[in-house]
Amino acid sequence: MGLRDDLERFREVGEERREDLEEFISYGDLGGSGANSINIPIKVVDLPEFAYDVRDRGGVGQGQGGTPDVGQPVGPPQPGDGDGDEEGDPGEEGADHEYYQMDPEEFAQELDEQLGLDLEPKGKEVIEEIEGDFTDVTRSGPNSTLDFERLFKEGLKRKLSMDFDEEYVREALKVEGKDAEDVFRWARENNILVSWAWVDDAYGDVPDDERDKWSSFEEMEENVERTTTLQRIRREGLREVPFRREDERYRHPEIIEKKEKNVVVVNIRDVSGSMREKKRELVERTFTPLDWYLTGKYDNAEFVYIAHDAEAWQVEREEFFGIRSGGGTKISSAYELAAAILEEEYPWHEWNRYVFAAGDSENSSNDTTENVVPLMEDIPANLHAYVETQPGGNAINATHAEEVERALGGNGNVVVARVSRPEDVIDAIYDILSTEDDDQ
Repeated sequence: MGLRDDLERFREVGEERREDLEEFISYGDLGGSGANSINIPIKVVDLPEFAYDVRDRGGVGQGQGGTPDVGQPVGPPQPGDGDGDEEGDPGEEGADHEYYQMDPEEFAQELDEQLGLDLEPKGKEVIEEIEGDFTDVTRSGPNSTLDFERLFKEGLKRKLSMDFDEEYVREALKVEGKDAEDVFRWARENNILVSWAWVDDAYGDVPDDERDKWSSFEEMEENVERTTTLQRIRREGLREVPFRREDERYRHPEIIEKKEKNVVVVNIRDVSGSMREKKRELVERTFTPLDWYLTGKYDNAEFVYIAHDAEAWQVEREEFFGIRSGGGTKISSAYELAAAILEEEYPWHEWNRYVFAAGDSENSSNDTTENVVPLMEDIPANLHAYVETQPGGNAINATHAEEVERALGGNGNVVVARVSRPEDVIDAIYDILSTEDDDQ
């Protein structure tokens, strides 16, 4: 086997040493990944190469000005000679790392395999397009799809807006001392939509012996009855309707899309003064893989991040894991905000909902039983989960998780998980996802 074959073999071995997914979730750098690209470290083994030992270097050299003469022995190497490490001995630096990139769908599939899960989102359907009622219209199409009813209505509206009582206006042309321009002005003042061209032509048709029939417009109006368009249509029928090309519309069936159900994940985190660095890290290690997993399971996943102390506010993902407050704790404030956001933006009949909360189980007196539990019952969701993070063991007043478990533990869509160290994260994720596996 040659050197080139050795190099290829070493590369293959390095790629096979991708960090185990469970180890990565518990101990890896989750922050090095994005929402749609998960970077799993690969430990790269050292490749074989030739190396020169400087410790026994000796021999002959030649040159000018201070360089040894030909045949003169070369002295031992001095500090700084060569290209070696100036600050430490060879081999002190850590191994290099590369990354295996995994998208959320692959991550979800592999996590299912490692945890022995086989979860499919509830209500997920294949996208399908079907033809519905003929409700859509376009300006072109085959004659068989012409919307004649619409065409007739447009023509009729034009007829009603343009029509006027011709006989009534002809009588106005017989008023003494009035010409066509006077009659046109009178018609406009009385909301009679007659054109100047029509008035001018009709004025020329009035017999000379009838031009002084009425002494004024007022006399004519008192003696001549004016009929409406509808009265004339009832009496004479509708002889013509002024259709125009721009009125034509052609009917097409409405295309109805059946889309796969979407998912919204509400992540709630306690940021009060008691949530120190280790607790915040455990929240991130639990919530981040859940985000990736659900993104991989659904075609359209959206996330809402809520931070709270005694009050709650919505934040961006970049702020969610690092933010910290010095205030007290009132968990119900977060659920009140979550309920308002879900109701306004993510209706239950259109969205799968997951509500994940995390904290150290400390809460203000009676808030859990009097407020949080009723709110969790009132918010429809595929799954409610509370993750308790207590690295040093539970504090005396850390009772929120127990109270939720006692009140809602029998509900099929509520789970309480406890994480006190990184090794517990995988078990917590399994508890949460296996609860979602039950029919809700």
